[in-house]
Amino acid sequence: MVWLRFLLSAAVVVYAAIKLAEYGDIIAVRTKLGGLFVGTIFLAGATSLPELIASISAFQAGFPNLAAGNFFGSNMVNMMLLAIVDLINYQLPLLRRVAISHALTAALTTILMLVAIISIMDEVDLKIGWVGLDSLVIIGLYFGGIWLIQQESKGPGEQQAPAPEPADDFPSLRRGMIGFGITAVVLVLIVPVLVSASTEIAEITGLGTGFVGTALLSLVTSLPELLAALAAMRMNAFDMAVGNLFGSSVFNMLGLGIADFFYLDGRFLGAIDENFVLVGLLGLLLTNMALVGNLARVERKFLFIELDTIATIIVYLLGMYLLFIRGIGA
Repeated sequence: MVWLRFLLSAAVVVYAAIKLAEYGDIIAVRTKLGGLFVGTIFLAGATSLPELIASISAFQAGFPNLAAGNFFGSNMVNMMLLAIVDLINYQLPLLRRVAISHALTAALTTILMLVAIISIMDEVDLKIGWVGLDSLVIIGLYFGGIWLIQQESKGPGEQQAPAPEPADDFPSLRRGMIGFGITAVVLVLIVPVLVSASTEIAEITGLGTGFVGTALLSLVTSLPELLAALAAMRMNAFDMAVGNLFGSSVFNMLGLGIADFFYLDGRFLGAIDENFVLVGLLGLLLTNMALVGNLARVERKFLFIELDTIATIIVYLLGMYLLFIRGIGA
């Protein structure tokens, strides 16, 4: 019964997140936001909203490790999904086709994850009110990094080209705003059911909430990113596809900081099991493998498959096995 509840709630979450991204795209087009903003910031934020809601629900259920596993695990999943998208579209090497400016997003993710890892390991309990100072630093670095990415995308002394006018039958901004709001409410209502089922699965299987959050919950809440990336690929919007996955990872770190405002039992990063440092380091490894793939423009194929695609999938699977035998966050 619990598995059925998990699958049904997961299906609703994925569908709602896909619709959220669609309505977000309407808002982005109608407000004439740039392509970088749509992929790296707006679309990534929309498809990452389930992770944030799931983590807040995990707090309310008393499982901070489930929340941590969801955030850190989602970053691992995003890089694995990037490899899968590249594998599906093997005729056109994805990371070598997109702008090198995506490396800046990957580097920002690396910085934020390092700050989070250090914060988990240190014992300095600095807070402003009930919110950890480290969480506020992560939030500040996120917005500073996003500003830098926006400036970099414009180029020195260049003006951004005006966005093309949408077609006459394109949905209105009002429809996009209403749909976005309704879908967000659906997520707020259904995600706690998914979290509750996840905690029961952790208890039944004995795997622990930390591993279930890292391996299972993070995979479900990251499926919208995969579907959004595949949809962008079908439109030949390669930069949007990669920007969504890299942007979702950096948004997850923003969510980690924001989540501290909802964790009322102390400093969130200080309450996380120190074993999650390993999850963070695996996420760093996968992110930097993707970063190298974006920067290196040389041919690197084995038969018809990119070598870095194979390596990313193998490292992800080996990493999950390592977390399993370590009993992460049990």
